Amino acid sequence: MLTKKLAKVLLLATVFTIVLYGCSDNKEDTGKSKTPANEDSSLIEPTEAAKSELTYGGAITVGITQDLDGLDPHKALSAGTKEVLFNIFEGLVKFDHDGNLVPAVAESYHISDDGMTYTFTLRESVKFHDSSPVTAEDVVYSIKRSAGMLEPKDPTVIVESALSVISDVVETSERTVEVRLKQVDTELLPYLTCAIVPKDYNELDTKPIGTGPFKFVSYTPLQSIVLEKNEEYYMEGVPYLDRVTFKISSNTDAAFMELQSGNIDILPYITDAQASHLPKGYHMEAGPMNLIQGLFINNKVAPFDNKLVRQALCYAVDRQAVIDMVAGGRGNVIGTNMYPGFKKYYDESLVNIYPYDPEKAKELLKEAGYPNGFKFTITVPSNYQYHIDTAQVIVEQLKQVGITAKIQLIEWSSWKSDVYKGRNYETTLVGLAADLAPRKALARFRSDAQNNFMNYINPEFDALYKQGETETAEEKKIQLYKQMEAMLTNDAVAVFIQDPYQMTAVSDKLGGYTYYPIYVQDMSLVYYKKGMQSD
Repeated sequence: MLTKKLAKVLLLATVFTIVLYGCSDNKEDTGKSKTPANEDSSLIEPTEAAKSELTYGGAITVGITQDLDGLDPHKALSAGTKEVLFNIFEGLVKFDHDGNLVPAVAESYHISDDGMTYTFTLRESVKFHDSSPVTAEDVVYSIKRSAGMLEPKDPTVIVESALSVISDVVETSERTVEVRLKQVDTELLPYLTCAIVPKDYNELDTKPIGTGPFKFVSYTPLQSIVLEKNEEYYMEGVPYLDRVTFKISSNTDAAFMELQSGNIDILPYITDAQASHLPKGYHMEAGPMNLIQGLFINNKVAPFDNKLVRQALCYAVDRQAVIDMVAGGRGNVIGTNMYPGFKKYYDESLVNIYPYDPEKAKELLKEAGYPNGFKFTITVPSNYQYHIDTAQVIVEQLKQVGITAKIQLIEWSSWKSDVYKGRNYETTLVGLAADLAPRKALARFRSDAQNNFMNYINPEFDALYKQGETETAEEKKIQLYKQMEAMLTNDAVAVFIQDPYQMTAVSDKLGGYTYYPIYVQDMSLVYYKKGMQSD
């Protein structure tokens, strides 16, 4: 057994707990050599009570309100896609329910004294879903593909920019891979959760093959994706279920109707109103999402190219009222684009920079040249009722300062093409995820970042970010991150609203549904209680 979990080597981040945030400080020198062994039990050991009630077998249906944007894990953009693919694919390491990095395809790793070389030892027992063994060649190929290091490059692969720090990935033996760096990066490890796939396998788009607890069976666009138990999974005892179907609905209301009809066993991301009207045989579970919900602003489009206007919006939105009205008070008010769970890096004082103050908002609007307010559009993906409800509350609040906002609902695919990629919008109400790498929460605001759909341009921010990439001293890194957070808040790059709680409807027949501090739906831990399986 490990004496220290993998995450304590480089994450420099908070350890999370289910439902409530916890903090575990780590002041170790992250450049030192570490050699963890196998710690399979860290993924989750069922309680004695759970062991007494769980059974193996059975099939369930999980409701989702977003179609997948692909089956290839290196091409997936949407968090909603990644949370499903989590069940099919794994990286060298993976996050557990406490936010720790634990062994997956790798059984151990070693970091050189200078922090420039990571050596991973692969498990002997890991197989792809076609029963072929995972080789060092597969690992080299997968990491290079994720990092955009393969030639010729596949333009459809979404290159992880954080992996640009890698100079080479080398097979040093049948079970050993070295990841060599151009410079020290104390937050590299969370990015090595990138999926390991078979080398030169050309059917990932249609017949994905991974190493995860479930195997791909079928996918019908706009209808469902079906998975079945991986009987050769290296983790003994899981998964419990034989089959999982993710049923795709157009929106949360449609999915909830399916639940009311008994066609869905688990439905995440239900609204507060839905939670209060669960049908008999279901209960609600809630936990933090590690998600930044905000009214994100196109900083290049008038009048939002004026900082005073953006600041006025911040003063005009009552964030706690939003949480109270949309989520029954479940959620954490935020003031910047860092997750409250990253306690070391999160600057709580920024929450109070823009208190709800309609009169201050009016003053700023007058100073900016808009004494009578203005009109604009809030673009919201139509499949996310939570964001729609939030936008409706904000529209009413903005009326109090003379601003008229209208809501434009668009399909998720259109949002990705028009807003995210095309940057053709005024404002948008969405949530942003960043896994468990604190720097990733800030990376999208770099001037040259492909996912900087807010069009935020600030050379000073860019310089601080570049400095933070190579900073190894923890206290200095914390200082740099908080400087960047403050810059985003003071520039009012967005109206940061909350880290919302996820509310999930779960059949009373099931146990084991588990919240993670990342955006996943882990079906490997879900089970039928004894005597509850359908005939």
